[in-house]
Amino acid sequence: MTMYIFLDKFFFVFHSSLIIFNLFGWIWKKTRLANLVVLLSTAFSWFILGIWYGFGFCPSTEWHWQVRVKLGLYDMPSSYIEFLIESLTGLDVSRKFVDIFALVFLILALLASILTNVRDWRKKKRR
Repeated sequence: MTMYIFLDKFFFVFHSSLIIFNLFGWIWKKTRLANLVVLLSTAFSWFILGIWYGFGFCPSTEWHWQVRVKLGLYDMPSSYIEFLIESLTGLDVSRKFVDIFALVFLILALLASILTNVRDWRKKKRR
């Protein structure tokens, strides 16, 4: 049981950190390429794996929910972002709102990452 409590906390920190990195990793030059790779992996998971597992599928969410079931927590939302919003604010938000919110921010972060990486590549090429 202690291991599952640890894993629950681990996934909360890991997944939340991954979301923050997805949103802001493009800002720092040293993390831009890694950010682009992680964003493309996220998009692959959401849209390609999502064909079989449902839109927005995330392996980290799946594993976290399996841990929470072992802890006796069964009533989990399908979206980790929805879980974060409800856990941190107590607000009950609709899945559709969360899906649109997450998609918009994924697209914005992906655009920012692509643009900054292309700009860096062009600058490097000119030297």
